[in-house]
Amino acid sequence: MASKESAENNPGLQTSLDEATKGYFLQQTMLRVKDPKVSLDFYSRVMGMSLLKRLDFEELKFTLYFLGYEDTSSAPSDPIERTAWTFGRKAVLELTHNWGTETDPDFKGYHNGNSEPRGFGHIGITVDDVHKACKRFESLGVEFVKKPADGKIKDIAFVKDPDGYWIEIFDTTTIAKTSASAAAV
Repeated sequence: MASKESAENNPGLQTSLDEATKGYFLQQTMLRVKDPKVSLDFYSRVMGMSLLKRLDFEELKFTLYFLGYEDTSSAPSDPIERTAWTFGRKAVLELTHNWGTETDPDFKGYHNGNSEPRGFGHIGITVDDVHKACKRFESLGVEFVKKPADGKIKDIAFVKDPDGYWIEIFDTTTIAKTSASAAAV
């Protein structure tokens, strides 16, 4: 019997990858944010990410903030080398701030992808212990979409960032047990 990850069970899946793609990796996911002060506080203080690089595009009036779970103590100090270093990191979060949204009373916010029409769903963060992390998030006033004991799928959580984007919270031990029922489907 073919595995669930085989091409036989996944029409369209290519298993003989083009040699030209060797070395490709997912580098970043970009989220637009209304107020960088609020978002940077959330992603650094609450989620524990470090600012890897900031790029200001004055003529175009926007700023990019690249955050990740990296030790920045060995990051290059030269701005050009720091940019290359940042773009060489895996699984980076890019926050894009279009200047003025933070003070615009008519700004309605960005679509989070989870209301109609649905599209983008969430990012996922691995934590050491989902229950311990959620207790901490609760004490910090983080808004929950789903707590670990809620719903049909247990031991995972969803929280919202300041712009309403969903973040799935899980740990490697419980996610393996939680997803075991999917193997039976």
